Amino acid sequence: MTHSDGLADTPTPLEARASGPLAGKVRAPGDKSISHRALILGALAVGETRISGLLEGEDVLNTAKSMRALGAKVERTAPFAWTVSGVGVGGFAEPAQPLDFGNSGTGCRLVMGAVAGCPITAVFDGDASLRSRPMRRILDPLELMGARVQDIREGGRLPLTLSGARYPVPIVYKTPVASAQIKSAVLLAGLSAPGITTVIEQEASRDHTELMLKHFGAEISSVQEGSHGRRITLNGEPELHGAEVVVPADPSSASFPIVAALIVEGSDVVFSDVMTNPLRTGLFTTLREMGAFIEESEVRGDTGEPMARLRVRASKLRGVEVPPERAPSMIDEYLVLAVAASFAEGTTIMRGLKELRVKESDRLEATADMLRVNGVKVEVAGDDLIVEGHGHVPGGGLVATHMDHRIAMSALVMGLASDKPVKVDDTAFIATSFPDFIPMMRGLGAEFS
Repeated sequence: MTHSDGLADTPTPLEARASGPLAGKVRAPGDKSISHRALILGALAVGETRISGLLEGEDVLNTAKSMRALGAKVERTAPFAWTVSGVGVGGFAEPAQPLDFGNSGTGCRLVMGAVAGCPITAVFDGDASLRSRPMRRILDPLELMGARVQDIREGGRLPLTLSGARYPVPIVYKTPVASAQIKSAVLLAGLSAPGITTVIEQEASRDHTELMLKHFGAEISSVQEGSHGRRITLNGEPELHGAEVVVPADPSSASFPIVAALIVEGSDVVFSDVMTNPLRTGLFTTLREMGAFIEESEVRGDTGEPMARLRVRASKLRGVEVPPERAPSMIDEYLVLAVAASFAEGTTIMRGLKELRVKESDRLEATADMLRVNGVKVEVAGDDLIVEGHGHVPGGGLVATHMDHRIAMSALVMGLASDKPVKVDDTAFIATSFPDFIPMMRGLGAEFS
């Protein structure tokens, strides 16, 4: 595998066309959420952290660079194997240059939380896409904890300057939306605060930060709050210790070849070590409700995260209604679910997708555009996406990716089973999350040109 320090300056269009059956055994890239957190918590720990299976996409590499800039020693020792020598909780050094997170909202927002608990000042920046994304809902609780925000662009956008708290204050914070990024930023800032920091969620979001904090030695608990929520409490000022981290395969990345295997007739593909954390597997639940053959075996757990071998076979899919409370467990997968829904028989209704409007692009409208240009009848009704499936997709469209890696991959998956080829205007941004997507898919038998 290769990677570069930046994405291509010129667009790299690609066309996908109907393929023969996909077959083989693959391991999707390491989970991006776990990779970011392993680097950040390794940098906040005392001693050495060894990480295997790290995702080496642009987003995670930018987080690794930011940890170096903040004083941690971060080294790549072999493909997907990294070590981090940490500086301890509250020990970050003031960076000499702005922290550039490229396209990564997760890396940027989590590091804001980690910096907010340190008496340093750092400039946060990113590419044009990240500069368009709102940061205020992350910054509001951090300011309550004593951090100060300066030089921020209108609408709470990057670039901005964040001065961490000299004396961080623990807070009780009720998140306005189900967001692992808000929760994680507050908890990471709370590491430096004396006493107990509490986050209350009305709907439970991904719990990777809680599981990994516990793995590194923090005293943290999570209990049910209401019917769908959680109350997380963290004891501040712990001494985190370096740890071994095995990064499972990312279910969000795996979702693209999984849907491809479901819609390309005759396909039979095995995926190894896929994370099966129930707060991340809403897509698998939904696909099974649609009639998908997804067989789970060899279940095991490392770093507190369950993982399993999945066997996926081509399946006849039917339309379903996806409830809004499932959104936090599959928010990044609705794009490729919309592709699956296009090949299903009947109408699929995906409810409560407001969060898709503040991702790398307005993913709700971009997803609808991707389907429409390829002959699929689709409607956006408020925050719901309604797809009319007829068992096949006409195809033949040119999809505008809007610098969004998931739109590019979803459109390419669609083209593998559509009547006519599907073309995307740019594949360069796939490198942010899944650098080997195109060669992996070709290895399974996908037709790209």
